[in-house]
Amino acid sequence: MTTDPLAPLLALADIAAAVEQARQRFDQALGHRALRRNGGQVAAEVSLRSAVASAALEGAAHDREAVRAGTVTDPVLQGALRVAGALPGLSELWPKAPRQALAKLHVLAARDIVPEAELGRPVTDPVVATRLDGLAGLVVGGTKVSPLVLAAVVHGELLNLRPFAGPSGLVARGAARLVLLASGLDPRGLLAVDVGHREREPEYVGAAGAFATGTPDGLRSWLRHYMSAVEVGADQLTTIGDEIIAAA
Repeated sequence: MTTDPLAPLLALADIAAAVEQARQRFDQALGHRALRRNGGQVAAEVSLRSAVASAALEGAAHDREAVRAGTVTDPVLQGALRVAGALPGLSELWPKAPRQALAKLHVLAARDIVPEAELGRPVTDPVVATRLDGLAGLVVGGTKVSPLVLAAVVHGELLNLRPFAGPSGLVARGAARLVLLASGLDPRGLLAVDVGHREREPEYVGAAGAFATGTPDGLRSWLRHYMSAVEVGADQLTTIGDEIIAAA
């Protein structure tokens, strides 16, 4: 009998309850009436806000309305927008060939930032290559834990490894969202987790550093942060829905 390598994470103090609470918060947000007639508009707004948040976490903070107006040419922000826009189209590739999907994310994220020859190519470090292989094994069916937990692990591991040159955080956050899309938990891309990371940025940075230690306390810290960010993302969905209905 094969043991699920991520199952022990759910035995960490409070984590199983935090995962369940985050999932319930998102399920409640999915009942918003704006999604019945304006689902596409809601998804587009979630995508925009997620990209703006992800770019800000990469050190490129910009006013959301300026981004919406198309006046921001910053290459990191443009990379974040490209990544966000490409996620639905990569959701089928991700569970079959995650390393290929990561390469595509890097091409989108790092264009005009790193030399063309480096786009889509992981750094040549055998330790990084081995850990990327392990991560890919989890994605293609190596675990049965909640997609929220797998997304957190994918996100944390890619932040830690920095397997690509340039804005690798954009790749990490895009890959985590891909887990949620491809798993069916969030097939329409409605969960703005990156907004939660941005709103809790000091905690995000600290918890990511804790995850990198690999200790039980470090892993617990990151998972608790991630589930809190999911709850913020779910609340953001409700906010967007309310705004769209009010503007109708």
